[in-house]
Order: sequence, then C-alpha cells, then structure tokens
Amino acid sequence: MSGAQDQMEIKFRLIDGSDIGPKNFPVATSVATLKEDIIAQWPKEKENGPRTVKDIKLISAGRILDNNRTVEECRSPLYDIPGVVTTMHVVVQPPATEGSIHLICNPFQ
Repeated sequence: MSGAQDQMEIKFRLIDGSDIGPKNFPVATSVATLKEDIIAQWPKEKENGPRTVKDIKLISAGRILDNNRTVEECRSPLYDIPGVVTTMHVVVQPPATEGSIHLICNPFQ
C-alpha cells in the first residue's frame, strides 16, 4: 500500500450542517478513536455536545459505524474514493438519564 492509501481524509458533518475537519486519519484508526477526536474538537459554542463516545453515532455511506471497527473496515468502494474527502455524519444522542420517562405502546393490550 502506498502512503496515500494508508490515510483517509475525513470531515465530520454535524446536524446543523457545519463541519469538523477535514483531517487525515490512518486507515487502522478505530471508529471509537474517531469519536474521541470529535469530542476533542467539538465547537465550544455549540450546545449539547457529546461527553462520551457512547453519545455519538457516526454514519458513513448510509451505515452506522461500530466502535470496534477500523476506518479501513468501514470503507465503501462506491463512496470512499482515494484522494477525495470522505464525509461522515455525526448524530449526538446523549444517554437517557435515570429519571427520564420511557413510554411503551403495546397495541395488543
């Protein structure tokens, strides 16, 4: 593999349409590490930022990426073209608090 293929340039698209990056990552980087980088670079002026890796879902080429996978394993041959910036969408979903209410609808009752 050449040096350019060992790296992937990624930008992270936030829900409001703004971006973090682009930045080069080795293809051996885990998705969890990408999420840690997002937390570290999260714009301070934006409210409700993620606090932990579990607060973030990364979506690339229509797939939610698993934390234990590497960038290489998540590549899509149709969307991740060498030399082109790959956009991953960031969804922040803080975990439910202990006092939150969960409604369950059972139509069979």
